[in-house]
Amino acid sequence: MKNPKIKVTETQLLSDNWYILNKVTFDYEMKDGKIESHIREVYDRGNGAAILLYNTAKKTVILTRQFRLPTYLNGNKTGMMIEVCAGLLDQDHPEQAIIRETEEETGYRLQKVEKVIETYMSPGSVTEILYLFIGEYNETMKVNDGGGLDAEQENIEVLEYTFDQAYAMIQSGEITDAKTILLLQHAKIKGLI
Repeated sequence: MKNPKIKVTETQLLSDNWYILNKVTFDYEMKDGKIESHIREVYDRGNGAAILLYNTAKKTVILTRQFRLPTYLNGNKTGMMIEVCAGLLDQDHPEQAIIRETEEETGYRLQKVEKVIETYMSPGSVTEILYLFIGEYNETMKVNDGGGLDAEQENIEVLEYTFDQAYAMIQSGEITDAKTILLLQHAKIKGLI
């Protein structure tokens, strides 16, 4: 059900070069009944999914490292980010999408995953819902080297850390990605590893 206090009055397409950027004008009814007009830019890149791969026997996790231009432009000197495997849904169900992305990026073929939560990561400007998962891996699931798809210009390095190493990287500042921090903290709280 739509919020009766919100009325979108205009949507102007600003860009659709990579994803969609709209300028949206809307009226918002305040508590006192007064109507205020607001203008916001809204970025629509579709919804995504992310997964923490963990191995209970080895007490390890699989993470990835890749270049992220927005972080580079905002002070990350190398632009490289250590993250959990993630990707866009591309019209797939979240579970199907993350299983596909896991194989493309890490080389591990999973049969099942467990949903942890769904969340908005940047609700002030981005429409994306991010579905967060965990999945157990072992060496028998390794079907290729991973690294991402050439067609998507991905250049992903697959990393394996002990859980304790990865968790300590949050405190040291080596891991600054929110979805990765959330999933590592979930694993810690639940005692998965």
